[in-house]
Amino acid sequence: MRCDRSILLLPTLLLLLLPVAAAAQSTPPGFKEEFLDQFNASAEKLVALANAMPAEKMTWRPMEGVYSVAQAYMHIARYNYAYPEESLGVPAPMGKAYDRWEAEATEKDDVVRILAASLDHVRHIAQRMSAADLEKTTTLYGRQVGQWSVLFQLLTHMNEHLGQSIAYARMNHVVPPWSR
Repeated sequence: MRCDRSILLLPTLLLLLLPVAAAAQSTPPGFKEEFLDQFNASAEKLVALANAMPAEKMTWRPMEGVYSVAQAYMHIARYNYAYPEESLGVPAPMGKAYDRWEAEATEKDDVVRILAASLDHVRHIAQRMSAADLEKTTTLYGRQVGQWSVLFQLLTHMNEHLGQSIAYARMNHVVPPWSR
């Protein structure tokens, strides 16, 4: 009789866990609005900090082998086009030109313009996405995730490099504008 109970117990446990697994893939309530609020706040800081950096500091790097100031900003811009293209099927308007920015863009005006345009690109994509779009499954880093996860990744990636950019600014005696 004991074997019979365990045979019944396994399917029951699986049925109980099914809603949890399904819920883990669904878009959190209010995600799009919260994403846009958080994204816009960080994007505003990022552009303000890029504008505050002196033009002659765009090629500054804290040590050999790490991104310069301009490269850090262009890395963010690159992924603001690459993630949507690769995981959401939204082609970058300039084609694959973003693959060259980290190596080529060093002039402050170009860096700020490209960075701001990439942020607008992400913002536009997020605003256009419906609840059904956010729920659709895609691949990100070899995992199957909801498309909302790609937006979340864009935000976390930007914030990681915003922190890097703040450190670079402070090392160059630039106070982030929102800290004054």
